[in-house]
Amino acid sequence: MPTLVHELILATATTSPDQAALAYQNQVLDYATLARQVAQFANGVLAQDLAKSERVAIYLEKRFEAVIGMFGAAAAGGVYVPVNPLLKAEQVGHILQDCNVRVLVTSADRLVTLREVLTHCHDLKTIIVTGLKADTAPLAGVQLLDWQALLDTAGTVPPHQVIDGDMAAILYTSGSTGKPKGVVLSHRNIVAGAASVADYLNITSADRILSVLPLSFDYGMNQLTTAFLTGARVVLMNYLLPRDIVNACARERITGLACVPPLWVQLAQLEWPAEAVQHLRYFTNSGGHMPSATLATLRKSLPNTLPYLMYGLTEAFRSTYLPPSEVDHRPDSMGKAIPNAEIMVLREDGTPCAPNEPGELVHRGVHVSMGYWNDTAKTAERFKPIPAQQPGLVMPEIAVWSGDTVRKDEAGFLYFISRRDEMIKTSGYRVSPTEVEEVLYGTDLVGECAAFGVSHPQLGQAIVVVATPKTGEMLEKEALQMACKKQLPAFMVPHHIESRTGSLPRNPNGKIDRKQLANELASLFDA
Repeated sequence: MPTLVHELILATATTSPDQAALAYQNQVLDYATLARQVAQFANGVLAQDLAKSERVAIYLEKRFEAVIGMFGAAAAGGVYVPVNPLLKAEQVGHILQDCNVRVLVTSADRLVTLREVLTHCHDLKTIIVTGLKADTAPLAGVQLLDWQALLDTAGTVPPHQVIDGDMAAILYTSGSTGKPKGVVLSHRNIVAGAASVADYLNITSADRILSVLPLSFDYGMNQLTTAFLTGARVVLMNYLLPRDIVNACARERITGLACVPPLWVQLAQLEWPAEAVQHLRYFTNSGGHMPSATLATLRKSLPNTLPYLMYGLTEAFRSTYLPPSEVDHRPDSMGKAIPNAEIMVLREDGTPCAPNEPGELVHRGVHVSMGYWNDTAKTAERFKPIPAQQPGLVMPEIAVWSGDTVRKDEAGFLYFISRRDEMIKTSGYRVSPTEVEEVLYGTDLVGECAAFGVSHPQLGQAIVVVATPKTGEMLEKEALQMACKKQLPAFMVPHHIESRTGSLPRNPNGKIDRKQLANELASLFDA
């Protein structure tokens, strides 16, 4: 059993070198070739003096180089930071600065959009560019290297010594306040997560997994790790339309497909070709509750496909899953804990809740991450000791307190009730209302504003903004919308902007009351 992230590839390359590992745009990499290129990338960044645990960011669409960069950074003894390719320059710049990225992997086209923000990334020393052009203008203090030239680096530099408790990756996720925060994952977290999910999904080397989710999501990244652990094939896809996914399932004989609820809503409305129906063995849902009608439609279209309904936290990978055999009996349940994890429902004082008593979902076990990067306060809020599970042990055990309210029935099945914070969950993404508000305030067109989520039949939640104009002026909603489109990725752009006069409502702490505003507009998107 591999203990380090990159060993997932190396182990399979040893036993099944000719097995297909990755497919992308009619090209295929077998495990032996993938392992060799991962080693070449590691050697290349080590030759650039990458120190142990220094961060390597990958800002690319899904393609071979993105995967090689991630696992190659881990093989070198560094820490990989996959950046969502949908993010705009300012969001990318925040991530690069926040975790002091030393090496960036990106494309020539993306480099053009990043030039301005990169001048503020003082720890950045090397940029590895796919398709580097000879006339690319230099960046002060930064070395530009062509991807292939890096892989061809002569000599062999020994990798840094790493154990499974060392950092392997930082995944950035938004909370209810402020900019995205980095969740630090160890090699042990990632490998254990792969083993648990591969176990209950029964993934084998015969599986073909379609990768449609960003690799910056733990859900998307886990598709790679479970496949590499078992010798399965991953088909990388940057889809444009839901129909593209259905066609790819048929064309590539896909056996496993993972999506978020809004995408499943769209896919359920399509006709699935016979080839897709024949080969798709399982599908999974996470990132929110799948509507019952959507699940029923999918099961009718895919009668031989096993549905796995899941719940997860970036801070602990997957937490629960509902076995397909229970879907008819408990379609609204999150299921039970994944293998090698314990999920508790606790009161505020840390004592266990009675059956069906609402409480906070708390995850304990090997999947619990290492906390938030360089943020002691936020880490202390979410990663806290739990009452001793084994009498006699004097060191406290740290678990993840999810902030989500759930209940557990008499049979031990969990049911989601609500989120305690004000984070917006839209199209499978977690969006910070504060980050949207910062852009709105930056336009100098609003007096006050508040962003929040409102229930939406396709998106899960839609982003709604209520704003007041500056004194003596009219609110220019179109200008605000254009500013958001320019500065934010598409999934963060508000779906509705409403103008108000006077002051926005406050809560007892003097803060704008987003909850009251959300309640007032709760039926905005009702049919």
